[in-house]
Formats: sequence, C-alpha cells, structure tokens
Amino acid sequence: MIVYRIVKLKKRKTDLSGTEAFNVGGRWNNPGTYAVYTSENPSLALLETLVHIDESELPPNMFVMTIEIDDRAPIFNFPDADLPPNWRHPENIGLQEIGDRVLSKNKFISLKVRSAVMPNQYNIILNPQFAGYNNYLRITSVELLEVDQRLKKN
Repeated sequence: MIVYRIVKLKKRKTDLSGTEAFNVGGRWNNPGTYAVYTSENPSLALLETLVHIDESELPPNMFVMTIEIDDRAPIFNFPDADLPPNWRHPENIGLQEIGDRVLSKNKFISLKVRSAVMPNQYNIILNPQFAGYNNYLRITSVELLEVDQRLKKN
C-alpha cells in the first residue's frame, strides 16, 4: 500500500515517529498515544493539513512524503457501521478513544479510517509502537510541495 504525508518543516521530512501526535493528539488519538497521520492520496493529505492550519501559518513550501507499507503488514480497516454519531465533528472525543484503544493493542501497523474532510476517501494512521514498524515501512520519495498562492485567503 502506498500512502502520503505532508509535513510543514524540512527537518520533519523523514519523521515517522508519531511524536507530534503524541504531544498534541489528533482526530484519532489523544496526547500520549503515538500516531502518524497519512492519506491514500497526496491531495487528501494536503486537504487534511490545510484544515488544521491558519492562513498565517501556511508555510511557503511543504514536503510530500510517499511511504510504502509492506503488503504483509496488518492493517485494521475501521468499519463504517462503528463510526459514532457526528463522527465528522472536530471535537468528537469518541474517535480519539477508539484510536487509542486500537493503537495501544499494537496488533496493527495502521488504522484505516474515513476522512472527515472527504468522507469518500481514507486516511491511514500509522502505529509507530507496532513491533517491527520500521521493517514494514519505506519512504520512497520526499518532494518539495510549493504551496499554490491561491490557497491563501486574501
């Protein structure tokens, strides 16, 4: 499986540690749980990044990481029927609790979930605590993404 990640800082362009999500949390994890947020395509990864930053924080350049996940790695496909009510709401702590539970069991290298930004597409949340994590992942490219100025509000 190929997944994509957008990072805003050059120093993080090969970071798959999950430290940022550990420190601040995310839609599918509370602070204290390691997670690396990726998407099934680069455009979704960009949208997921843009919804979390203010235009004043938009860096002039970002980086797109292309990551290959070994086909033998176990991935948990979260069932749509198990999504809690209002799952797209940004403050839905139920998703964080679900993510923490799945990730903390360390049975899967990732959790595949619907995107709240584009519900017909998927995000793949990597679990850095999974045994052999680094053996199942390979960064195949890191490319500079020059942010189109039209994305900035006037």
